[in-house]
Amino acid sequence: MAFYYNEPSRTFSEYLLIPNLTRKECVPENVDLRTPIVRFRKGEKPLFMINLPVASAIMQAVSDHNMAIALARCGGISFIYCSQPIESQAEMVRKVKKYKAGFVVSDSSLTPEHTLRDVIALTRKTGHTTIAITEDGTPTGKLEGILTSRDYRPDKTPLETKVKELMTPFSQLIYGMEGITLSEANDMIWRHKLNCLPIIDKNRNLKYLVFRKDYKEHKENPNELVDSEKRLRVGAGINTRDYTERVPALVEAGADILCIDSSDGYSEWQKDTLEWIKNKYNGEVKVGAGNVVDREGFLYLAEAGADFVKVGIGGGSICITREQKGIGRGQATALIEVAQARDEYFEKTGIYVPICSDGGIVFDYHMVLALAMGADFLMLGRYFARFDESPTKKLLIGGNYYKEYWGEGSNRARNWQRYDLGGEDRLSFEEGVDSYVPYAGKLKDNLDITIYKIKSTMCNCGALSIPELQKTARITLVSSTSIVEGGVHDVIPKDSGVNNPL
Repeated sequence: MAFYYNEPSRTFSEYLLIPNLTRKECVPENVDLRTPIVRFRKGEKPLFMINLPVASAIMQAVSDHNMAIALARCGGISFIYCSQPIESQAEMVRKVKKYKAGFVVSDSSLTPEHTLRDVIALTRKTGHTTIAITEDGTPTGKLEGILTSRDYRPDKTPLETKVKELMTPFSQLIYGMEGITLSEANDMIWRHKLNCLPIIDKNRNLKYLVFRKDYKEHKENPNELVDSEKRLRVGAGINTRDYTERVPALVEAGADILCIDSSDGYSEWQKDTLEWIKNKYNGEVKVGAGNVVDREGFLYLAEAGADFVKVGIGGGSICITREQKGIGRGQATALIEVAQARDEYFEKTGIYVPICSDGGIVFDYHMVLALAMGADFLMLGRYFARFDESPTKKLLIGGNYYKEYWGEGSNRARNWQRYDLGGEDRLSFEEGVDSYVPYAGKLKDNLDITIYKIKSTMCNCGALSIPELQKTARITLVSSTSIVEGGVHDVIPKDSGVNNPL
């Protein structure tokens, strides 16, 4: 006979937090959101922590190198999508690892023999007005000079004028040598009143450009997530089909952590993948697994060696797995059960395996609920898809701007590996949709507000850290009528279009 759960599976919207005593030290500035994302033993310090408990989803429409750079600079981490050729995913990882905050690899370079016409065309293409002039026109060629918009007048200077006649030649440039710190570079910029400082190696090859305008931005990102060499950290998704080729390429590119991307992680394929990675790299390559929705799924992956376990099936805004297969579970219920299993496993073995809540987040307060219910960090798709840094197009529809957003199980993505059950190499039916989300602007501007809300809510709960929140939070179920009561009701909002409200 089939097993029946007597309790319904519930979503985050069916719960609210009950305030605890807000102590005087409970102010947002004192809240510490650092959290572990790989397993560790009791009494030991986690080897890998993130500074904000958020990760961008393993999706074509969300996580490329631009998203990974922006999120790591804020303190979170991205898992670059794996539904692409191995080399292109590895190249995205390399771009993140090569990025240095404040040290910019030139993407606007020309030779001295180019003309002003070429300069104007390049400026229109990139939007950048500072152009590195190198011997061969490459970003890392021998530096010959710098050209800026102050060196010419488009309406006065003949378009066929050679760049070498306009640029500031190398002999007149102030530059830094490779190995200079960002602090030292910024001191030179301020001391010499520069807008741009080129950094070269001993052979005069251009390495980086440091801009005055980036100084403020660097100061505004104190939570940057970096490795021991001060490189930004980045994750990457993998699948259970081509991992023997994909994993070595990603490790070589510098990926800090991997995650098996699957709609259902409670499978022998995931166990095989985990064991292969652990054996090949002697446990040094960290890899998460999932997704699961119950204690059995968690324990299976934890015992197989997963460094973290992802929780959630069918709760994503573009996921239709529940409609198509009738498989899944309310995200809150799934998370509560898996968190209990995680804690029991910790008590039994002395090994703590972090869990990641993936899906079901609609409002910012849902993030606090997920953390209070036991999540160590959250994976978000729709939330990050709205920002400038996501890889999708921004479209004007009906007077409003939107970003494209599609699921990995949609016909557009055709990520059949994510839904693989050992059959043919194809997507037999859709488990995701193609959609739009309202455009929201820059990631940092929005994430700063969200994080402040999270910290503020935690203060109301009397908690200054995620572990303290999970230990002391009080959570209540709410009725359908109390959900209505919690929103705007019995008034006519001023932006409703009504000119003369009663």
